[in-house]
Amino acid sequence: MPMIELTAPAGALTAAGRASVQRDLAALLLKWEGAPDNEFFRSVAWTYLHELPAGAQTTAEDDAPRFRVDVRVPVGALSDRRKAGLVQEATALVLAAAGLGEAEAVRVWVLIHEQPEGTWGAGGQIVKFAELKALAQGAK
Repeated sequence: MPMIELTAPAGALTAAGRASVQRDLAALLLKWEGAPDNEFFRSVAWTYLHELPAGAQTTAEDDAPRFRVDVRVPVGALSDRRKAGLVQEATALVLAAAGLGEAEAVRVWVLIHEQPEGTWGAGGQIVKFAELKALAQGAK
């Protein structure tokens, strides 16, 4: 049940990037989790786009747009190798959605939040990572 949120200043994404970035990020997260590309897993890979109003994001240096990608996954869903791949590809994806080049990569921060077992609920019940893993393995 991965979730991914992109926070960006309003207007920082291109029209094409804004139209596709959420589904692209969800697909990327499922890829790096090793989840099957099927209707069930796509339906539980939620994405949110938070667009900040003008002036709501800045640094001590300048007002150039910065992007934060917050990823929530169960503990154990991503190895260090998978985390690194996710961070690298999510950064590239967000840069492309904003029409920025690789030289601007420092503007994108990816924060991976691992949910401890027993703290993830859906459908009125606790969802265990082992249950999700069994579903994924059975669907492959």
